[in-house]
Amino acid sequence: MAYKTLFSVITDTALAGPVLDQAIAMATALDAHLDVLCMGLDRTQTGFYYAGANALILQETITRAQEEARAVEAHVRKILSASDVRWSLDSGVAQLADMGRHVAQRARFSDLVILPKPYGDKRGVELEPILESAMFDGAAPVLMVPEAGPVLTAPRRILLAWNESDEALAAARTALPLLIGAETVRITVIDPPVHSPTRSDPGGLLSQYLSRHGVSCEIDVLSKTMPRVSDVLMRHAADIEADLIVMGAYGHSRFREAILGGATRNMLEHAKIPVFLAH
Repeated sequence: MAYKTLFSVITDTALAGPVLDQAIAMATALDAHLDVLCMGLDRTQTGFYYAGANALILQETITRAQEEARAVEAHVRKILSASDVRWSLDSGVAQLADMGRHVAQRARFSDLVILPKPYGDKRGVELEPILESAMFDGAAPVLMVPEAGPVLTAPRRILLAWNESDEALAAARTALPLLIGAETVRITVIDPPVHSPTRSDPGGLLSQYLSRHGVSCEIDVLSKTMPRVSDVLMRHAADIEADLIVMGAYGHSRFREAILGGATRNMLEHAKIPVFLAH
């Protein structure tokens, strides 16, 4: 499989630069088509309007969302027009609660969705549900792009997080085009369960599967020496100078991770390099 249709969603011109740089670079390297959706969002909650104000406030919020969409579209169009890639652009407005439907509809027919880091200063509340809609409802892998750093086209060293879960296997399979082109893929297992059928060879079956595709693999078995799995993964990524982290997303429910935290949420919040996610 090759990535021939790339997709991104832009809601904020301040975050567009790194995402579009990454998307354009990948589209150029892979000879792919880039689709971009520019959205203006109504972030109000209609249930909390005071009596008699609904029509007035609704019109005001829609007008504001339309202005945002036009500004984002103009900004993105200027960047894409200066590139040599094949691209298409669509824009629109939606209420925050209905936004996921528009994202998923387009993500379903994409090979890879490229999005900004959803957590951090000056980041809208819409970024998290956009990412989740692309993965869950659109069934597409997502490449999360951090705030800064060089664009990624052909990563040389990849950390592949492995815990034998369906999510981790989905990530490995959908990331194959990137894994095949890497110099080294480090399959990283943290505290493998002692009663697992593969306890004597953690990661061995995955390594065999990937090697048959021409992937050069090594297996790293690590202890959980830090409070969070994501911290161990990020430290190991720094130690091996990884260009990319590939991991399954939301092994626990999204609600649980939102309340209690989890490897996915912590990685999306603190990762300094791109993260490839699939569910």
